[in-house]
Amino acid sequence: QVQLVESGGGLVQAGGSLRLSCAASGRTFTFRYYRMGWFRQAPGKEREFVALMTRSGGTTYYADSVKGRFTISRDNANSMVYLQMKSLEPEDTAVYYCAAYGTWRGTVYYTADRFDYWGQGTQVTVSS
Repeated sequence: QVQLVESGGGLVQAGGSLRLSCAASGRTFTFRYYRMGWFRQAPGKEREFVALMTRSGGTTYYADSVKGRFTISRDNANSMVYLQMKSLEPEDTAVYYCAAYGTWRGTVYYTADRFDYWGQGTQVTVSS
């Protein structure tokens, strides 16, 4: 059984920063074999891609809306993935989800339906 557990969400003023964390675990889950991503879902909207990091951490991908403000990182030794968010805007308000899919699938994916494992989400609220 695979578990992804997010933390670090909260209420922040516009222009502020937050760092989200995601802890991965599972007897059959070898963290370094998975690409890790972050998605978010605002009320009444579809879940959208935010950021992705390859298993080695050598390559990252970002949604245009967060490029230059958010940074994804990972710690393979401790099975952790992070999302550092700066210059937050009210439009960033959403539930943020950590997600994973195996690198053996080859292609880099950006859509939620391609990810195999999900966390329960953490709420980020940015006030104006």
